[in-house]
Amino acid sequence: MSDMLSQEEIDALLRGDSAAPQPDSSSQIEALSDEEKDALGEIGNISMGTSATTLYTLLNQKVSITTPKVTVLSWEELAGQYPIPYVAVQVEYKEGLVGSNLLILKEDDVKIITDLMMGGSGQTNAEPITELHLSAISEAMNQMIGSSSTSLAGMFNKRIDISPPKAFSMLFNDPSVMRNFAPEDIVVKISFRMEIGDIIDSEIMQLLPIDFARTLVNNLYNSMEPQYEAPKTTAAKPAVEPVAIPKVQPQAKPIQNELSFDRQPAYQEPMRTQAPAKEESKIVNVQPIQYQSFDDSQYANEKESISIIRDIPLEVTVELGRTKKLIRDILEFGPGTILELDKLAGEPVDILVNGKYIAKGEVVVIDESFGVRITDIISASKRLTKI
Repeated sequence: MSDMLSQEEIDALLRGDSAAPQPDSSSQIEALSDEEKDALGEIGNISMGTSATTLYTLLNQKVSITTPKVTVLSWEELAGQYPIPYVAVQVEYKEGLVGSNLLILKEDDVKIITDLMMGGSGQTNAEPITELHLSAISEAMNQMIGSSSTSLAGMFNKRIDISPPKAFSMLFNDPSVMRNFAPEDIVVKISFRMEIGDIIDSEIMQLLPIDFARTLVNNLYNSMEPQYEAPKTTAAKPAVEPVAIPKVQPQAKPIQNELSFDRQPAYQEPMRTQAPAKEESKIVNVQPIQYQSFDDSQYANEKESISIIRDIPLEVTVELGRTKKLIRDILEFGPGTILELDKLAGEPVDILVNGKYIAKGEVVVIDESFGVRITDIISASKRLTKI
């Protein structure tokens, strides 16, 4: 049917009109129905929603990719709509799906994303796109499309894998940089609105060959078919099960009766023995707790037990006083420096045993040696106050 000319085309040829080939191009553009466009928009919405979550973890900025719009147009029309340079990321599907598509971003958006990935605040400048920008956006798209492939795998019920994305600068009117597209090809464009924090409010585009777009739609339709066939398989199972039930029941009944007859006395005997036990347990002799008294004789035994550790050495320290100094003050110390302590002259000194404050004393001189005379043993309450 497609090789036959319509009456309008025949009339145009007879008139010598050059508009004859246009209907063929129009028929290709209208090759996707509205239902197929809606299906592509839903696929793009789910996959890009997952990609936005991945991009958020990379940039530490709120990312929103929404509002897919599906249009079908020729590459020439696409080149007329977007004359400025863009950055394209080619994505090749190698398992589960066979085909490729292009993700198109503005150069300034790529610069901002790269700066955010490098820990910056999202600054951009007038410098041209460098290999650093292309490498950074390739890594970002690799993780984004990886998470998108996971969503597609769950949607299509199959494993989907991609090759590492490749980023490059391109002009739509430059055929030398086109990947897997020809100027006369029909292209499916899915455009999304992309917002990144308060820095980017732009557009990201996904370009697909029309054959690959049909492949995505067919996979979506095929994944929905088993949901309607499932009740047919489950309805056939109950017809087989009732046949086996009458064969098992006649053998099971004698066994159940025999077991219940033989074991009935065994279950009744424990009940008879447990009944008196419950009645006896109600009679409980309750008495108050009696603590052992610590009389003087026992305290004497405790004193004797201390003799076991009498030979353990302890470190006794006499502290004249304390003070606090800054590091810069300590660095200025030298011979003759005087340190002022927190005690007045003539006050008792502190006596510590293993670092614990236990007594007070006064300094004395014994045969040209210093000594300390203990004047007061500190009680436990005073020790806690000192601490």
